[in-house]
Amino acid sequence: IVTSALAKLLTVASAGRCALALDFEALHSMASGPRPQYRFIDIGANLTDPVFRGVYRGRQLHQDDFDAVLRRANEVGVERIIVTGGSLSESKAALHLCRDQLTAGGDRQVRLTCTVGCHPTRSSEMESDPAGYLNSLRQLVEANRDLVSAVAETGLDYDREHFAPREVQMRHFRSQVSLACQLRLPLFLHCRASHAEFRAVLSEFANQLPSPPGVVHTFDGSAKDAAELLAMGFYLGLNGCSLKTADNLRVVSGLPLDRLLLETDAPWCEVKPSHAGHSHVTPSSRFESRKAERWSPGCMVKGRNEPACILQVLQVVAATLGQPAEKVASAAFANTCRLFGLAEAAAPSTVEGDN
Repeated sequence: IVTSALAKLLTVASAGRCALALDFEALHSMASGPRPQYRFIDIGANLTDPVFRGVYRGRQLHQDDFDAVLRRANEVGVERIIVTGGSLSESKAALHLCRDQLTAGGDRQVRLTCTVGCHPTRSSEMESDPAGYLNSLRQLVEANRDLVSAVAETGLDYDREHFAPREVQMRHFRSQVSLACQLRLPLFLHCRASHAEFRAVLSEFANQLPSPPGVVHTFDGSAKDAAELLAMGFYLGLNGCSLKTADNLRVVSGLPLDRLLLETDAPWCEVKPSHAGHSHVTPSSRFESRKAERWSPGCMVKGRNEPACILQVLQVVAATLGQPAEKVASAAFANTCRLFGLAEAAAPSTVEGDN
């Protein structure tokens, strides 16, 4: 095995420094067989985005590197990724992606499941036929129970009313919360500049929501917001956008470990050097990257967040909580399994249904 890896290493050396570094890592892995230090489930990644196929604003800037993205995720310990569905068409695409991964066979190291729903900024597309659209979401879930983890991404976004007015967002948020109650699926929620109204809608369904009811992802609210959501039974999802400012870190420092989940929201919400939490990111988790136009095999793309970067989120959250990274990772993994009804002890390489 080592000889084969060395031969491969020599043949790709001309592809550039990133590919060379990756093959040295592969050589070491095959020689010693190390297991990842942590176990992760990325609860939210937008893997249907064209950038993971090398397409940026309609232009193909590099070859499809989707498999490399999953490989890097697996190398840091990601066992499962929940692919976010932001509309009916996106939810269908997410399901196709998950089904393709499931049926492809072979040694699949990262299991994909997804959410089905309509993002608040897309909710205007529900207006022409609200009942028909909602029924289509329901049918997608019912036909793919083995792959659907949550109803999502739904909620309220009052920072971007130019995409959908708040009354439209509110109407379709309510209908999707009702759908989750009927289907007995957790919610994967979006809340931006709308906490009071967001909480009020969820309170209307307090006696109907599944238990646990879901997660507010990319949480960046106040300590009071957090306390109110936690009191309702919700989990809080943290990514780079949750860790931008000193105020964000102060809020995170007071959150209970048994209610936190980790995510990347890739390709967005990376932990940027300008963020308050970036000082806690160690060199070992800073991946080599290049601009899309100068991409080469083995490199990440500058500005394109990936599930592998969940390691950086862990480092920032652990340092902010003053807890060992191993403890935080284990707690987040267990919390995620609890929320989504997953088998915590499942073998990392399995692709069989474990819901």
